[in-house]
Amino acid sequence: MFTSILTNTSSGLSVPAVLICVLVSLVSGMILAMAYKAAEHPSKSFTVTIAILPAVVMLVILMVNGNLGAGVAVAGSFSLVRFRSMPGKASDILVIFIAMAMGLCTGMGYVWLEMAAVLLFACVWLIFMKTPLLSGENGYRQLRVTIPEDLDYVTVFDDLFAEYTDKAEIASVRTVNLGTLYQITYDIELKDSTKEKEFLDAVRVRNGNLSVISSHAATQTMEL
Repeated sequence: MFTSILTNTSSGLSVPAVLICVLVSLVSGMILAMAYKAAEHPSKSFTVTIAILPAVVMLVILMVNGNLGAGVAVAGSFSLVRFRSMPGKASDILVIFIAMAMGLCTGMGYVWLEMAAVLLFACVWLIFMKTPLLSGENGYRQLRVTIPEDLDYVTVFDDLFAEYTDKAEIASVRTVNLGTLYQITYDIELKDSTKEKEFLDAVRVRNGNLSVISSHAATQTMEL
């Protein structure tokens, strides 16, 4: 069943085979884009890119199918991931690689394998994103606090951490504002996520209402 429809390319590519590959690539791209949109709610431009990317990769691979340059073309197609100039989520990178893998399948003529794979990936993606399966710890946070230089960052929040968290560890320390302030990053695990605002208010009282940032560690970006 999972055999290539491009069984004889020595005499050239037939129009029906190429049209089938293009059509399957576009359909699979649409399926993948709709599944990703339902799970992640990305921008329209990113969704359109995912829908078209399998067909673009398919054409690149189709043009070099059976030649020594195929390896170079595959490496070049995967470099397309660089079109994401802005840092994105891990899921953005993953869906790009899935879309390119779909294009590689159709570019080699394995249209049935490609359709089966994209339906499987779409279903698994929706299951993982719409259910608690493989969900992380809701109370885990990365806390970044700015304090005056006269406070001891090692112990200044010990009592608050004991009251509101199950775990609190210093991840990094740096000076800011010409050394007059310290910026400390903690990895913490809240005892009760519903009390996060209460905890942050207590921290703000302690650090003189300077900057306090609480975020999920997976999406945290360091300020330069």
